[in-house]
Amino acid sequence: MTLPDHARYTWGGDEFLLVEIAPDMSLEANFVSNSIAMGLEQRELPGIIDICPANASLLIRFDPDELAHTELERVVRELEADVRQVSGGVLETRIVEVPVWYDDPYTRETVERFREGYHQDPSGTDLDYAAAVNGLADAQEFIRRHHERPWLVSMVGFVAGLPFLFQLAPQEEQLEVPKYLSPRTDTPPLTVGIGGCFTAHYSVRGAGGYQMLGIAPAPIYDPEQRLTDFADFSVLFKTGDVVKYRPVDEAEYREIQAQVEAGTYRYKQAPVTFSLSEALADLEGHNRSLLEALDVA
Repeated sequence: MTLPDHARYTWGGDEFLLVEIAPDMSLEANFVSNSIAMGLEQRELPGIIDICPANASLLIRFDPDELAHTELERVVRELEADVRQVSGGVLETRIVEVPVWYDDPYTRETVERFREGYHQDPSGTDLDYAAAVNGLADAQEFIRRHHERPWLVSMVGFVAGLPFLFQLAPQEEQLEVPKYLSPRTDTPPLTVGIGGCFTAHYSVRGAGGYQMLGIAPAPIYDPEQRLTDFADFSVLFKTGDVVKYRPVDEAEYREIQAQVEAGTYRYKQAPVTFSLSEALADLEGHNRSLLEALDVA
């Protein structure tokens, strides 16, 4: 792995341990973060309150009256060593298909309201700008590039249920788009946007600075847990999930919304094994194997 030899361990008061795997996001760093988080969850140590893996780090909240900080650090360092020593490490996870109405009227209307003083190119749209800065022919080519390859959920947070996703693509083919010059004060709920190399899937209406690409018809945060996919937890995505965006038209968007309203909608998903070594050796081949799982789901 092209990572620092050891993570950096720092304490936040007497309740938090921050484990910094690397200074930058990479598949290797995110794999180590997720693997440590899963290993720590499996240990079921008394006193662990929350485990929050992120792009290239891990934050652990614990109760120092139940778990000594020295014991927690010992266990986490042991897990880190184990993860680094395993060649061809894997994560048992799932792939989820997420419908998106790209270039929809809701985000287009919001785009029009936030141009002068907010955006690098007030004359165009977010999709036009995203295509231009990536050297692509037009917005439709950007949309195709966005949905044709799967994305890895690298972290969840900022607001409830909002995932950040890293596309499983060779570095030279990564889509990268600067955020707005000044954040918007409004973003439609379930907007799918991009900032830097990350896609963000806005769970609720609110402020935002990512370039808006489209809108999804089904919730990713369900605090009332009405839908079956939220029976165990109110947040859909977990770190390590793989997401395949699928473009839909207005008719299918409305149909899915009706299913959500009726409480019958289910996300198409399938269990998959994400292999770090296979992804690094042959990313396109590994992507195909991940997508094939959806074909038979």
